[in-house]
Amino acid sequence: MTQTYSTPQEAEDAYYDALEEGDLEQILSVWSDSDEICCLLPMSPLVQGRDAVKEIFSMVFSRGAGVSLNIHHLHWIETGNIAIHQVEEVVQGAPINSSPPAPFYATNIFRREVDGWRLLLHQNAPTPQPAPSEMIMP
Repeated sequence: MTQTYSTPQEAEDAYYDALEEGDLEQILSVWSDSDEICCLLPMSPLVQGRDAVKEIFSMVFSRGAGVSLNIHHLHWIETGNIAIHQVEEVVQGAPINSSPPAPFYATNIFRREVDGWRLLLHQNAPTPQPAPSEMIMP
């Protein structure tokens, strides 16, 4: 890894830029060089370790393009050498005259390492279904 990220936000920005550009090497530069890392994408099993993370993003980028997202920061927790960022991800590029896509909600966990901040975990999930309305009993 040659890229240094001086803040968790800088690492997160680099992650989403690489995701949008479909740049495998850049996205891997954000992740910690550790077999502790893990990634959980919708409709995919949990993957753990650098090789598995590389493989899952290779599959994501196999169509020859990245994923364009609009990111909204919801909540950050930063303490010591750990940062937890919760974000809303909205896929861009929906067809004209279609409903906007439902957002995904993601948690990104970063750790400050010797060479700067690195991603340890990325997990995202689709918007949950609406809660059932209260049933009225006769």
